[in-house]
Amino acid sequence: MSHPLETASDPAGLNRVVIEPVSRVEGHGKVTLLLDEHRKVQQARLHIVEFRGFERFIQGRPYWEVPTLVQRLCGICPVSHLLAASKACDAFVIGNGRITPTAEKLRRLLHFAQVLQSNALHFFHLASPDLLFGFDDAVAHRNIVGVLQDERELGLQGIRIRKYGQQVIQILTGKRVHGTGSVPGGFNKALSREDRDRMRADIDQITQWCASALTLARDLFLAGQPEQGRFANFPSGFMSLVRPDGAADLYDGALRVKDAQGQLIVDQVDVHDYQQLIVEEVKPWTYMKFPHLRALGPEHGWYRVGPMARVNNASYFDTPLAEAARAEFMAWGGGKPLGASLAQHWARLIDTLHCAEGIARLLDDPDICGTDLMATGTPLREGIGVIEAPRGTLLHHYRVGDDDLIEYANLIVSTTHNNTAMNEAVRSVAAQYFDGREITEGLLNHIEVAIRAYDPCLSCATHAVGKMPLRIEVLAADGSLADVLLKHEDGTLERPDVNAQTMASNWPPTAA
Repeated sequence: MSHPLETASDPAGLNRVVIEPVSRVEGHGKVTLLLDEHRKVQQARLHIVEFRGFERFIQGRPYWEVPTLVQRLCGICPVSHLLAASKACDAFVIGNGRITPTAEKLRRLLHFAQVLQSNALHFFHLASPDLLFGFDDAVAHRNIVGVLQDERELGLQGIRIRKYGQQVIQILTGKRVHGTGSVPGGFNKALSREDRDRMRADIDQITQWCASALTLARDLFLAGQPEQGRFANFPSGFMSLVRPDGAADLYDGALRVKDAQGQLIVDQVDVHDYQQLIVEEVKPWTYMKFPHLRALGPEHGWYRVGPMARVNNASYFDTPLAEAARAEFMAWGGGKPLGASLAQHWARLIDTLHCAEGIARLLDDPDICGTDLMATGTPLREGIGVIEAPRGTLLHHYRVGDDDLIEYANLIVSTTHNNTAMNEAVRSVAAQYFDGREITEGLLNHIEVAIRAYDPCLSCATHAVGKMPLRIEVLAADGSLADVLLKHEDGTLERPDVNAQTMASNWPPTAA
């Protein structure tokens, strides 16, 4: 699918390179590179060419349906949407009150399992082939099958970590994907001691595997210096949730934003005030918005979210192994936030280890098998729920009428927060590795590696594990097709005769 481009972005004498779609990410998108008269990259854009629409079609539905409806946004992180929506819809049941301690701990357990399994999927299945074999490795080998062939035990550990997380989700919600469990006002199912003991039996081994994977991710990043440190490295702000004492918290807290030097921009911003902090900019060439800090504007106010933001922002992690790893991460950067996009993978495994430790701690908490699951209070008509999803800060905002039907819905997903950062990553890498002439599969993968570092959910639907075809086009200023490179679903490359090709892009460009 092609997408109209802005007329203003194509002045005379400039060429455009189109990459469509992007593979080994969730959903569908394309990249265009605008070249100047010297064939140097002047501008890069990541286009999201799918329309989500959830904010519209849940309007008119009763609020108690919303948590199970919105988790259909995603097949790999549905729990994140289930929990963010549940937190928002708690206001329609208990007002400003809190859910019961047992219900909150069950939600936290569910959330740890979600982040654990999603991070494992990304690192082992989607990112590790590039990190282990190099960006220029043969495409037929640079995938999870290649990992299982060459690093079998590592690949199996990744599969088992993810399986464990999914099993915890199934126990708590009834299904591995799109279950229930968390509901407005609390949790709808108590955890039996038998199920708790089943989870306990394997968590020590899972924690050891997570610690081992973290060591690998760290070592691969450090061994790749200085290139991996320069790759898609740019200054930005970082946003995440933290507790009042500054500790990282995946489930609850207030918003903290630091700048590229590690200085606080804002701290302890109540999530209910997010609209005073953040504004979303709309651009005509993509369906994804561009959030930024209202006070700083779009040029200076954009930021990153996700594992690296959580590690850069936190004063500490409240589990010992993850905290030791956070301290090492920050020490390597001289105490300042790391800006290298590929450091995301190192941070993501710190995140994963923290989840494994958090699961172990909750399974030893006597409240976890309690039966007081639902709270009551004086209902409100507006609710906002924010959590740290695997990919970063996730926000759900709803209003209901007197009939308890949804009148307003706004969702800012993690990938939307990272939109400007991903565009900057593409521009940075293309400027460094593209000579403006030769389109290669290696160039294509360098650009994809930069995008993959953010583990984007481009459509919040389902992961595509390296099976998507991809097309790059170079268009001359007069609209003629100068070059084409195709990557088929089996990974083979084809360079068709440009004279026989029909352009996949719209030309001349039309205003969206």
